Amino acid sequence: MAKLALQNLTSVRERFFFSEGLQDVALIAVGSLLVALCAHITIPLPFTPVPLTLQNFGVLLVGFLLGSRQGSAALVLYLAEGAVGLPVFNPAGAGGIAQLFHGATSGFLLAYPLVAWIAGRVVESGRKSFTRAAVAGLLAETALFAGGLGWLAVVTHSVAQAIRWGLYWFVFAEVIKVMMAAGIASQWQRFREAQR
Repeated sequence: MAKLALQNLTSVRERFFFSEGLQDVALIAVGSLLVALCAHITIPLPFTPVPLTLQNFGVLLVGFLLGSRQGSAALVLYLAEGAVGLPVFNPAGAGGIAQLFHGATSGFLLAYPLVAWIAGRVVESGRKSFTRAAVAGLLAETALFAGGLGWLAVVTHSVAQAIRWGLYWFVFAEVIKVMMAAGIASQWQRFREAQR
């Protein structure tokens, strides 16, 4: 009898961990898909090789909703999908591995896993609120622009040119993206708490 109970307990535990693992994989894949869809909402700008896109909004939202571990994993998956040639990056770029390592947006793309991790980690570290999510978004965006502008400075051999191409035109839009992602994340948290 005890042996049968132990076998049943082991079977239930294995199913639980298996289904939890599948759920993690599914959430990571959905996070990657969300960023890919946001990347296709792109407006090329004539005065810079860096397009205006919703990609950064998607990265923040994935970090907020999935957390640091799953959010960064979703962005690593996203970069891997793009590197093998899947059409997940913004359509204005070269695509594939060329866009990941040789394009004007490479520094931004390569920073995405860190950006999602920062956004998720700050939100996880305390009471989930709009203010915490907005602060997390601003910190994550700082890391994003450090990576993106750093790359542009190397490519152009000019910090001033990197700032002209990769910062001035995007500040207002990025603030709006941070606020929208923070609002959605805080509303989602309220919804989840109401369901409990």
